[in-house]
Amino acid sequence: MMDSDIDSVSCNLVQNQRSVVLTQKGPTEHLNTDNLSHAELTHTSQSPEDQETQELLKQSGPIPRHIAVIMDGNGRWAEQRGNLRLFGHRAGVHSVRDITESCAQLGVKHLTLYTFSTENWGRPSDEVNGLMKLLVKTLGKEAETLHRNNIRLVTIGQTERFPAEIQERLNEVKELTKDNTLMDLCLALSYSGRWDITQAVQQIATKVSQGSLSPEEIDDPCISRHLATHDKPDPELVIRTSGEFRVSNFLLWQLAYSEFYVTDTFWPDFRRDELYEAIRSFQKRDRRFGKLSNGYTKSLSSAVIRKLMS
Repeated sequence: MMDSDIDSVSCNLVQNQRSVVLTQKGPTEHLNTDNLSHAELTHTSQSPEDQETQELLKQSGPIPRHIAVIMDGNGRWAEQRGNLRLFGHRAGVHSVRDITESCAQLGVKHLTLYTFSTENWGRPSDEVNGLMKLLVKTLGKEAETLHRNNIRLVTIGQTERFPAEIQERLNEVKELTKDNTLMDLCLALSYSGRWDITQAVQQIATKVSQGSLSPEEIDDPCISRHLATHDKPDPELVIRTSGEFRVSNFLLWQLAYSEFYVTDTFWPDFRRDELYEAIRSFQKRDRRFGKLSNGYTKSLSSAVIRKLMS
């Protein structure tokens, strides 16, 4: 089961010549970062070496518009160090900051983090309660930070299952950041791919019963329009930490043609260098979508086909 990470990006915005540096001080104001070359969401300025690495990465191939991350291994990371699992969830915030910053700098427009799955409700009550408290604290602390950095917070999942206080905080942050354009930070909260498909089918069935949609109009785009992710492209790249080779009920419809990068690294140790490796791996993939490679023109004669089928 996925080890979730609740903490998200923090720090406020201070502008310099080429970058956006975050601090925790200053009045609330929204600075438009669309035209800046670099965005920095950690407490340290981006090094010239890292800037060069990112520029080479941009030149070497396409940067995914949408990256989804299964942030696995927080609990095991903590247990290996003799700590409670919640310690691992807290430690994972550093990875969230670094990966969010890196994605923004590279021009990724959508970053979806599998934060709390539907199945996570079945964990020990102490862990779930601790995660709820962590989420409330983080939302209260980071709302203005996200807004200052022109990042829009969105969520997918059954957020109505969360306590009222969390729902209120989520709605406040989403309302505050709704017009931001630098990047969408999407938290999958109480989310599962099967739930997403089920609720889409229910919406479609209702429309059919009401006569506003005919069965013949139901196709792949129709189903996609009724999913929780209807307003964003499907992920081109999915990253899973901790070495597990499964999707854990995450974005089941949307991952049909996503490229996967699996690493043994636990989420609290995952940093931008490995993100770059994942993107390099993505850039080397031949994304055929069930078709043949570009430039492939060789065809078989009907006689050869009959021979092969005989």
